[in-house]
Amino acid sequence: MGRQAPLVVRLPPEAGGLRLDLALARAVPTQSRARLKALIAAGDVAVDGRPARDPARRVAGGESVVVQLPEPTPAAAAPEPIPLRVVFEDEHLLVVDKPAGLVVHPAAGHAGGTLVNALLHHCHGQLSGIGGVARPGIVHRLDKDTSGLLVVAKTDPAHRDLARQFAAHRVGRVYVAVVAGVPMPPVGQLETRVGRHPVHRRRMAVVDPPAGKPAVTHWRVVEALRGAALVECRLETGRTHQVRVHLAHLGHPLLGDALYGGRRVMGCGIGRQALHARTLAFRHPVTHRKLEFESPISPDIQELVRRLRA
Repeated sequence: MGRQAPLVVRLPPEAGGLRLDLALARAVPTQSRARLKALIAAGDVAVDGRPARDPARRVAGGESVVVQLPEPTPAAAAPEPIPLRVVFEDEHLLVVDKPAGLVVHPAAGHAGGTLVNALLHHCHGQLSGIGGVARPGIVHRLDKDTSGLLVVAKTDPAHRDLARQFAAHRVGRVYVAVVAGVPMPPVGQLETRVGRHPVHRRRMAVVDPPAGKPAVTHWRVVEALRGAALVECRLETGRTHQVRVHLAHLGHPLLGDALYGGRRVMGCGIGRQALHARTLAFRHPVTHRKLEFESPISPDIQELVRRLRA
């Protein structure tokens, strides 16, 4: 198998004391920690010129690290003619408006019928290979039952630049949600760490340091409804299930979100968590032009709001 140009990074001083795989994952946002761990174990990572095969070794900070990347293999997913709502497209990237119910990439239980299958058909296979065989082009993701905007990379340089923007919190993301009850005060900010729930492994949770990753959500009540509220959430970070976890932590879980709200939020008739990724703004990785897109609130959430106004 061939090789791409190696990645050369210098670990920041604040990485001192971290595991090598974790420090490297923070320094190289285009690669997942799992993939970097596998590359370390395979002998494809050198620290200060010497091979490093132990992902758990502690770093001092300031080391020069070289990562040898294999050429991306052909995507395992098959192209499928699944309809896509494309909001913007050029030779470098595209922005799609994902419907609720569409899984982003193949995984256990979802070998086909995903956004990746649709993208492979739409783009004739022209997607970045950085995400590996399961996630070509995928820079970030939305939960299956969250609707709204998502950016996809067609080329590796575009993918790397977009990933850096996400890692540096320079991507504007605004979600709208319908929650149980009315948050008070009506405007606020929640800054916590979010990590895997210690007992329920399908869930994420607000955890104590040093566990988890920093997560910041700004919320604003747009409209008080009958026993609920329409809320706008602006994200500084993009942790797994961040909006769902933070609003549940505030005591106002999303309507329809059985995972974080239980029976309290079911029976509202929406059939999924009432969450929509409305706004997405970023700098074009090649032209450097500021791009901003807005998706109309999905019809099922609009109907839920109308019923709760009655």
